[in-house]
Amino acid sequence: MLHPIFVTNMAKKSKNQKRIQRWRNKFRFVILNDDNFEEVMTVKLSPLAIFTGSVFTILFTIAITTVVIAYTPLKEMIPGYASSKLRRESINLALKADSLEASVRLNNQYINAVLRILNGEIVDSVLIDLQEGEDSLDSIKLSNPSAQDSAFRQWVEEENEFTLDQNAPELDIPQLMAPVDGLVTSRFESGKGHYAVDIAAPKNTPVKSCYEGTIVYADWSSETGHVIIVQHERNLISAYKHNSALLKSVGDFVRSGEAIAIIGNSGENSTGPHLHFELWYDGYAINPEEYIKL
Repeated sequence: MLHPIFVTNMAKKSKNQKRIQRWRNKFRFVILNDDNFEEVMTVKLSPLAIFTGSVFTILFTIAITTVVIAYTPLKEMIPGYASSKLRRESINLALKADSLEASVRLNNQYINAVLRILNGEIVDSVLIDLQEGEDSLDSIKLSNPSAQDSAFRQWVEEENEFTLDQNAPELDIPQLMAPVDGLVTSRFESGKGHYAVDIAAPKNTPVKSCYEGTIVYADWSSETGHVIIVQHERNLISAYKHNSALLKSVGDFVRSGEAIAIIGNSGENSTGPHLHFELWYDGYAINPEEYIKL
């Protein structure tokens, strides 16, 4: 008599063999001509062959799709996938923006330093502030700095004293005009710290630009009152202080001889209606009487 466990194992084994055989059983796929029932094509297939072929086809399709997407421009058509060209352009634009930001920051520091000096601030204090930011200035690289910027950077790096007593340079510009018709009451004396000429004139006399240029500063300070500064060509700057009113704003372009302010007595340093007139060339104060008949 057979043992029950042996009988059970035999039954299970028989079922597994039948299941495997079912996968291996071949089926005929026949295509017939509907008119005469002639066999056009006959294919013998088994479930195992169909399953194997399907898996291979799916894997092959996935592989081809991956290769096409990874190594052809079609990948740029996928939503959310940035093209390599756009990424390169974005990087270049970011670098240019950073360079422009550094250039603007450097130019602003230079302009602020000049304006502080023109407003009567002690030169040494301006130098100290600039020296404290020397490291940040050294890290800024300009692709094509102007001659003025290069001279200013060299001065900061070498920590030279800001010398105001210079020989009269050649401005290489047409004749400058007198800003007002009046009497010179105080002359240019760099040794005494007076880097301008004071011209007395009647009240409400218009102050005219000595040459064409752009207004870069138009504001009030407690010491010099209403101040207006004009940037001319060839690194020439003219400053007009102690005015009673300003007629132009920052960014305005003015012609030679055009009224830009009204003479006055504003500011703590003023003792009467007059114009405090300064000329700066390449960052150095120059004597206006050497270039203008006052």
